[in-house]
Amino acid sequence: MHRVYSVLILFVLFFSVPVVSQAQELLFNVSIDASQVPDIQKNIIDDMQMAIKNFLNNRNWTEDQYSAEERIKCNLVISIVSIPAQFSYVATAQIQSSRPVYGTTYETVMLNYFDKSFVFDLNQGQQLIYSENVFNSNLGSMLSFYAYIILAMDYDSFGKQGGNLYIEKAMTLAGVARDQGLGWNAVTDPNNRGSLLANLNNQQFVPFREGWYDYHRKGLDNFIKDPATTRQVCFDMIKTIQGINKVNPYSILLRSFFLSKRDELINIFKDAEPAMKNDVITLFRELDPANTEKYQKILQK
Repeated sequence: MHRVYSVLILFVLFFSVPVVSQAQELLFNVSIDASQVPDIQKNIIDDMQMAIKNFLNNRNWTEDQYSAEERIKCNLVISIVSIPAQFSYVATAQIQSSRPVYGTTYETVMLNYFDKSFVFDLNQGQQLIYSENVFNSNLGSMLSFYAYIILAMDYDSFGKQGGNLYIEKAMTLAGVARDQGLGWNAVTDPNNRGSLLANLNNQQFVPFREGWYDYHRKGLDNFIKDPATTRQVCFDMIKTIQGINKVNPYSILLRSFFLSKRDELINIFKDAEPAMKNDVITLFRELDPANTEKYQKILQK
């Protein structure tokens, strides 16, 4: 598994060895929906898409070495709602990432988050600049923020609280950008990106983050070998979420979990013992009530 690597450097006397560059960590597919603003020129959208894709994919976000096949697969769908001024955009964004499950071809969704305040300026041909401690643009800050959130959740799945460094980096970015645009202040909206980060950085959510590791490494990564144990680990995660939900009801991080994992959970528990099926459906009714009907598939033979 990736995330911890050693580097072997060979010095060969009298020979020149070509250096293979390190692959970046993220592999983003970026698409932009401009159907609500039909007058916008296609070349502007194409330039925007390329600038965002290059910014996310052609940068080293960590000090770890990734091979090409280890890059984290991500999707970003930006839907432009309006253009209040030239090169100023009001938009929404859907951000997703996934992680392979060990020993299978299956990939589990790690983040599935809808940002309703994706507001930014981007001149045609403008190159996005990264700076952790200086605000350059709302778009650059938002993209960097989600890169670190994706890394935090990915690293958390390979080691308990393994994503701490990237949560800290996201906190720094959010602190610098908080007064610069919509969506950063957790106080104003319990569902915005600032609230998502606040949940991840909250001590009350440490059991969630540690359960996240158990769910993936002790659960999903062992499903082929021991499905019964995997179900118990996943059930324990839902119980952990129940405890957190009593103190932080319907928080954005918990709702994001069910949005990402709902179909997966149904498939995990549909072959469980009858008693576990009944218990877990009771939990789903409490924790994800809007989707109670979907969980009834667990009872189908």
